[in-house]
Amino acid sequence: MPFGTKAESTKPASAPVSGGSRNAGAGTAAAGTGTVTAGAGAGAVKEQRVTKQRLAVSAALDELDDFVSTQELYRILQNQGVSVSLATAYRILQSLADEGLVDVLRNGDGEAVYRRCAVTGHHHHLLCRNCGKAVEVEAPAVETWAARIAAEHGYTEVAHTVEIFGLCAECTARKAAGTV
Repeated sequence: MPFGTKAESTKPASAPVSGGSRNAGAGTAAAGTGTVTAGAGAGAVKEQRVTKQRLAVSAALDELDDFVSTQELYRILQNQGVSVSLATAYRILQSLADEGLVDVLRNGDGEAVYRRCAVTGHHHHLLCRNCGKAVEVEAPAVETWAARIAAEHGYTEVAHTVEIFGLCAECTARKAAGTV
């Protein structure tokens, strides 16, 4: 699936883009219900009920390496026999994104795609336009440049996104072999 732009974020540049390790899901609760407050230090975030559906969505994201649309995740959950509506999947993913527990990008069709990232701080992605493979990258030179440009123009509370798109090694090889 081809990828396009990063979804707009309302977080300041100092806020983490992603919420934590691949296992930093929605929290735990013995009976599948309870509440969880997102990201320590993330500011006042509404406590979320930890439901079976939220745990299932979080667990499914933990198993995926690449970005996934809500509809793709919904199909995965249905194939696993998880009872969750598409509307609920949308709400849960948006909630996880608002809490900084998943990264959100927009694919070439403008559709939001989600991924649990392993990097806990602000980072960027190298994305394959063909298969959607994502690599998390840190870019200290970009951070320095963005801060300098903002300061030169008197801007404060600046946020930015940098995503790099290309073909991964596997897709490049398939293209060279004429199988893409």
